[in-house]
Amino acid sequence: LIQVMSNSHPLRPLASVSEIDHIHLLSEQLGALVQGEEYSDVTFIVEGKRFPAHRVILAARCHYFRALLYGGMKESQPQAEVCLEETRAEAFSMLLNYLYTGRASLSSAKEEVLLDFLGLAHRYGLQPLEDSTSEFLRTILHTNNVCLVFDVACLYSLSALCAACCAYMDRHAPEVLNSDGFLLLSKTALLTAVTRDSFAATEKEIFLALSRWCRQRDEAVDTQEVMVAVRLPLMTLTEMLNVVRPSGLVSPDDLLDAIKTRSESRNMDLNYRGMLIPEENIATMKYGAQVVKGELKSALLDGDTQNYDLDHGFSRHPIEEDGRSGIQVKLGHASIINHIRLLLWDRDSRSYSYYIEVSMDELDWVRVVDHSKYLCRSWQNLYFTARVCRYVRIVGTHNTVNKVFHLVAFECMFTHHPFTLDNGLLVPTENVATVAACASVIEGVSRSRNALLNGDTRNYDWDSGYTCHQLGSGAIVIQLAQPFSISSLRLLLWDCDERSYSYYVEVSTNQQQWTKVVDRTRVACRSWQTLKFDKYPASFIRIVGTHNTANEVFHCVHFECPAKLNKEVTEGSPGLEPSDTASASQQPRPQRPSRTHGLLPSQPSSSSSSSSLSHH
Repeated sequence: LIQVMSNSHPLRPLASVSEIDHIHLLSEQLGALVQGEEYSDVTFIVEGKRFPAHRVILAARCHYFRALLYGGMKESQPQAEVCLEETRAEAFSMLLNYLYTGRASLSSAKEEVLLDFLGLAHRYGLQPLEDSTSEFLRTILHTNNVCLVFDVACLYSLSALCAACCAYMDRHAPEVLNSDGFLLLSKTALLTAVTRDSFAATEKEIFLALSRWCRQRDEAVDTQEVMVAVRLPLMTLTEMLNVVRPSGLVSPDDLLDAIKTRSESRNMDLNYRGMLIPEENIATMKYGAQVVKGELKSALLDGDTQNYDLDHGFSRHPIEEDGRSGIQVKLGHASIINHIRLLLWDRDSRSYSYYIEVSMDELDWVRVVDHSKYLCRSWQNLYFTARVCRYVRIVGTHNTVNKVFHLVAFECMFTHHPFTLDNGLLVPTENVATVAACASVIEGVSRSRNALLNGDTRNYDWDSGYTCHQLGSGAIVIQLAQPFSISSLRLLLWDCDERSYSYYVEVSTNQQQWTKVVDRTRVACRSWQTLKFDKYPASFIRIVGTHNTANEVFHCVHFECPAKLNKEVTEGSPGLEPSDTASASQQPRPQRPSRTHGLLPSQPSSSSSSSSLSHH
């Protein structure tokens, strides 16, 4: 306390007492006026009950009541009585209490009262109240009330509440179909629920529930419009003949069309339903997944991505020409997935090739990822068009060291994260040439491994912080973890003096065939280089220096792919970013230190060369 006072003005009160906040008293005192005759100047009549109120308070809190009570209508006359139709007294009492106090106790209210309360919040345009009530309803969903809540959410177009209800119904579809609330759904809400791919019940269960719903309606309903939600080709022939046909709810022509579709279509072309559990790995024991093919099955789904070596911690299969071998995972349920993550064994520099297929019956397989012609290593982040599947098969086709495919971890899920594919390859939006993204420098000389990819564009000098190669011999080569479709790169050439460089850049997917995407062999370039070109598939990027105005060595400080623009770099510092592409304009550089020319970097490290290169 003494220290605080000593740092304060002697006549200035402490911050803790300089602001008065008695909002709780205001709420309590206004709340005492609720339904009291004292000072009231308007009375609402709801279901025969009288609710005295105060115009100015309601008008200040709600635009609807402001227009009603001060808009020149008959309700704006002094001591007017306002009769509210289609309003429940208990819900209106909660609303009045909220308008006077800003508070509402939702946990103590009955579910039907809560839904009426939500309806009043929507009717009177009380958006914060509507949001808060919807948020509470999302926390109390269960099988017996989800249909009632969903019906109201659809009626008022409450997207967040609708999504929560749909997610709950997806995970409990059979129980929801058999609930009493399902029979009370409006036709719009009913069709919205059962037509989604993620409503994961059997078609027989859905058909029987829709049949009960149709019979429940006294008035004539368009049964054909309702029954079209049933995916008849997913039913067995026995179910179509013994369950659907006797009901009379589906025409004979529709049944024949369904039988024809079932017999003539590929199994994976049928419009299957599947569980949808967004942003969560479902290849776990928690969700009933298991490895059904492959050697050392127990390691793949145990979640351990740290403890593995040459002898344990991975699953494997022998690589065969016919592709009959593979590692196969059976999911606990037919599920909708569009994202798979693999950890390929990476305790040395080896690379693998592979492909991934999905199936519902282990007979008809669809290839969703094909990296059989690419060299890949470590973590693989794979995206594809969403598919419903029960089985996932990973087949290794190549290992640069031996004839065995090793897989440390497997994850699959559905993600809402946006992604773009180009001929099956991911188009990256973030820099994938980082150590965190499992990229590595496999050729080039540097004091520290992967200095080119560590993101440090400030701390480099005459001795460290760069990667280099001898002109006319070798190159700087970066291997990405997996093939990407890329169309831009960004380099920082060493720029601690006024020298300039010339170079070209090539890309490859296998280190055998290379495509030149950038040619600056006839241009004097220095500092930051932002390079754009047509899209190419790439697992490897090779940077080849062809000229240095100071010596016979090419030096690169930083590499990223794709190019990230608009970085903040301190003006006048090494690595100052240019405002456009090509070479940077000249900027003030650090003073060249007083030293002897021709000094060698001490003990540079490289995956392809151990020779020391002169920096000057």
